[in-house]
Amino acid sequence: MRTFGFPEFLFILEAAKWTLALSLIAFVGGAILGLVIALARTSESKTARVLSTGFIQIFQGTPLLLQLFLIFFGAPVLGLDINPWIAAGIALILNSAAFLGEIWRGCIEAIPRGQWEAAQALNLNYTSRMRDVVLPQAFKIALPPTVGYVVQIIKGTSLAAIIGFTEITRAGQIINNATFQPLHVFTTVAAIYFVICWPLSLLAARMERKRARALAR
Repeated sequence: MRTFGFPEFLFILEAAKWTLALSLIAFVGGAILGLVIALARTSESKTARVLSTGFIQIFQGTPLLLQLFLIFFGAPVLGLDINPWIAAGIALILNSAAFLGEIWRGCIEAIPRGQWEAAQALNLNYTSRMRDVVLPQAFKIALPPTVGYVVQIIKGTSLAAIIGFTEITRAGQIINNATFQPLHVFTTVAAIYFVICWPLSLLAARMERKRARALAR
């Protein structure tokens, strides 16, 4: 039986790069799709609003773990060959898009109605209003909650261990099975997550305080 030592710590630490890579994929893909969802939720089209609302309700109303299972185990039933990388990426992108889309929808709707009415008075169409007037202002509002949500994405990648994706949590499980020292192993896993997430949490809080001071002036 092995004991938990520096090589085991390095193995878990090495897996952090896959956690960060999966988090980046989830955030970039989720941001692109989430922006589409947010725009659909605030569009003038009733069909777009209904479809985007349904998407959000489905992915916010079901556990991420279940979504991972359905994609990873459901794809072969449909004749699709899918590996843990792709399954985890798709599930996290869809889940992140639902939450980011709703966060950004709230930020878009937080723009004072006077701004919307001024854009309409200038005879700007919907695309121009969003691109030139609304979204630049909504972006500033959205920064703190978006950075805060990135922390949730990083922690959510730990669920990918269930389908065999080797990130920090899965690496910890592998080492624990070899050493039978769960306290050492999972304390190390928790510490690595903390080191990754804590600076982002501080950044989100700092941005929120900065925005609050700006509004108070």
